Amino acid sequence: MEFTRASGVLLHPTSLPGPDGIGDLGPECYRWIDFLAGCGCGLWQILPLGPTGYGDSPYQCFSAFAGNPYLISPALLWEDGLLTRADLADRPAFPAERVEYGDVIPWKLKVLERAEKRFETAAPAALKEAFEEFQKAQAFWLDDFALFMAIKENQHGVGWENWEPEFRMRQPEALAAFQSANAGVIRRQKLRQFLFFRQWRAVLDYAHKQGIQIIGDIPIFVAFDSADAWANPELFYMDKNRRLTAVAGVPPDYFSPTGQLWGNPLYKWEAHRKTGYAWWIQRFRAILEMVDIIRLDHFRGFAGYWEVPAGSTTAEHGQWVPGPGKHFMAAIEKALGSLPIIAEDLGEITPDVIELRDNFNLPGMKILQFGFDGDATHAFLPHNYPHNCVAYTGTHDNDTVAGWYASAPEVERDLCRRYLARSGDDIAWDMIRAIWSSVAVQALAPIQDLLSLGTEARMNFPGKTGGFWSWRLPTEALTPQLQARLLEMNTLYRRSTLLEEEE
Repeated sequence: MEFTRASGVLLHPTSLPGPDGIGDLGPECYRWIDFLAGCGCGLWQILPLGPTGYGDSPYQCFSAFAGNPYLISPALLWEDGLLTRADLADRPAFPAERVEYGDVIPWKLKVLERAEKRFETAAPAALKEAFEEFQKAQAFWLDDFALFMAIKENQHGVGWENWEPEFRMRQPEALAAFQSANAGVIRRQKLRQFLFFRQWRAVLDYAHKQGIQIIGDIPIFVAFDSADAWANPELFYMDKNRRLTAVAGVPPDYFSPTGQLWGNPLYKWEAHRKTGYAWWIQRFRAILEMVDIIRLDHFRGFAGYWEVPAGSTTAEHGQWVPGPGKHFMAAIEKALGSLPIIAEDLGEITPDVIELRDNFNLPGMKILQFGFDGDATHAFLPHNYPHNCVAYTGTHDNDTVAGWYASAPEVERDLCRRYLARSGDDIAWDMIRAIWSSVAVQALAPIQDLLSLGTEARMNFPGKTGGFWSWRLPTEALTPQLQARLLEMNTLYRRSTLLEEEE
């Protein structure tokens, strides 16, 4: 798919302001879209929208298909008549600057339970009919997911590998008995998904009306503690007792002497191939109903991936294994047509990864922050960008520009100042200007860089758990002055959607 010259901002919905302790799909989400449109931006990039578990990471979800119920907006449930003012009267006083998940989750679940009760007793017939249609249309993933979550609740939240054997092994009689005895709990899980997707569909429609496309995210691997792994063990490397035999990671490098042990289950690609990659095609179709463009995470894993024996304490003793490569990408393209995919081609990139990316004309990613640890030949410096790439000041996984500049070695800071011909006093916007003015077909920056925030606003630190994914946008941050500044950048470098309207 050929992208057009555009720009955008990376902001996950959990980071939006709002009174319920976490950003959601309510009024502040629409205010954000209005702000972006007024900047002349045509792109809004988000992180995965799935239901998060331990560590609150959107890259370790209970399902590759489901939505995160914590993003459901109580304000919109109230507008729908599924909540009353009294239902929201006991809202705790949440901090505005960060998501305190330990406090937020009980509150959101309490609110959802109140809405679910009112849905069953007082929802309009049209809404109930829409719910029934949703269940039928999404049954291919929804039935397993709702059952998985209901059993997980019954098993006190532990990972499915530690469930009672009849549940872990999906014994049909045990599952049938559980479904019969817990029909209400299972229905509640399905209703939460209906409410999420109803609100998200409205957000997506509104973004389109404002001329904005949404860039979503497909993590290459799923979590082991997920409905996907539990319901489809034949698609992953597990033994007869459903224990993992190999897990994902990345090998040791300069930054990580023992590598990174991710622990996700690895795909049995031959099993996927025999089905015509049916599960993956369903996954792509599902995400393309939610977003316009897909950032395909860890793209190099489709060319070759690092396999680590299960039970390893580090990723040192693994091996490179060929991925599904062109055969896989061709099957996806045949099923879906033109691929609106951004290949996340960061890390150890070998010629086979480049060949796979270019064979399907996929734009790769260029991170300007990473461009100053070498010389003028560095691929991440703008004068070396190809047209078909997506340029970023940084991503959710690295420090903000201001944070990076404050802690980078002086040799890198010096090259940065010389390259940009700037003093470094306004470093985040200096970098924004550099990638906006480049030939890269798309240019994006995290909202933290538009606000020139430091390390305190960092979204994630790969390999570390606890305390991340929690940053929130200050309520007063989206000023007319900020909007005008970004609009000027979009106008100067012909990335503004407003220019198209004038023409």
